[in-house]
Amino acid sequence: MKDLFALSALLILCSSTSSIAQADGFEGYLSTLKEQEFAYDYDKAAAQSSILRDSWIQPIMLRYSYKKSNPYDAVQTVQNAAIVLDQPIFQSGGIYFAIKYAEASRIYSNYSVDVAKRKLIKDVVALLMQIRKSDLLIEKHHLQIANATINLEQKKELYMNGQLDSGFLDNAVIDRNSLTQALYDLETSKEQLISSFKSLSDLDYTQAKVPHLEWVDEDDFVAHSIDLKKIRSENEKNRYFKNMTIAKYLPKFSITAGYNWDSLENPSFAGSAIPSPPDTHYYNYGFKVTMPLNINAKKDIESVRIDYLKSLVVLEDTQRALVALYHRVAQNLQNYDKKIALAKENKTLYEKLLADTRTLFKAGYKTQYDVDLLENSLKIQELDGAVFEMEKQLELLNLYEKMVNAL
Repeated sequence: MKDLFALSALLILCSSTSSIAQADGFEGYLSTLKEQEFAYDYDKAAAQSSILRDSWIQPIMLRYSYKKSNPYDAVQTVQNAAIVLDQPIFQSGGIYFAIKYAEASRIYSNYSVDVAKRKLIKDVVALLMQIRKSDLLIEKHHLQIANATINLEQKKELYMNGQLDSGFLDNAVIDRNSLTQALYDLETSKEQLISSFKSLSDLDYTQAKVPHLEWVDEDDFVAHSIDLKKIRSENEKNRYFKNMTIAKYLPKFSITAGYNWDSLENPSFAGSAIPSPPDTHYYNYGFKVTMPLNINAKKDIESVRIDYLKSLVVLEDTQRALVALYHRVAQNLQNYDKKIALAKENKTLYEKLLADTRTLFKAGYKTQYDVDLLENSLKIQELDGAVFEMEKQLELLNLYEKMVNAL
């Protein structure tokens, strides 16, 4: 038996399946409203990235002013309009890093949405699996109650014949009542699961297909980890932001240009009106070089550098946590495999006992109660195996939640 368990564990750990499930196997579990929420999150990330990407492009300023005054009791009107451009074209690499930072921010934001969406899909699928598991447990409890009822009837007969003390009869009643109360609790828990499922999905839980998850190789799991991809994208974002911050304190070259229009009507001087001068139109253009000398520049650069270095440490720490998760799930799956193997052994045992009991029943040596008890016990072992299989699927969901692009 130990060799069987060892071989089973080896087959699990060495499996080279490159995916947990097909991509389309997990589509459609979220409600339309939840899908719309995530769609807006992706759209917002794209919009914010576009704003960041073009943030180095300065706006063209349009300016107009209108003023009336009455010096020396003569009303005069002054108007001015201008178009002004002050556009940096070189920032010691700052423009390039700003564009790269915008793209890295978009990727990071998308991964952040992916993580949230992935978790919600996992929650919905887990709820569906737990509902199916509840069905199995409820069916199992009905069989256990049936056995407890048979046991109670047998105790009644023995008690009435004076062959059994009343304490044994009381225990049989208590056992059946405990199982019945546990059944009520299971039914209540199932209703709560159904309520939670309906709040997240538009699917009919009675018709929704439960996906079948398969084991994944450790290298594939780490390579397709959504958490690592998110943190790597954050590293890139922090690296570009660090370079942007450094460039902010280096020389910047800008071009300047403008076009102006001035108008003066009914001018006066010393109380005497003079003819209005013609409107003035003129332009200007040039360039400027600027470089800030900021006492906090070194501190600012050091602060963003620390953020970048910290993100590198977080990446390594997250990878370690993922490997630990992988091995924990692997260990749990091995334990469930042992339980499944035990349930199969018990099933084989009950099958033989049931066959022998039926033969003895036909010969008049056993009662119908004995046959019914063993039939129910056999079904209970089958249900135990199915429950453990569902537990394995719930364990594998913990890996699915952490993966992307492999599905």
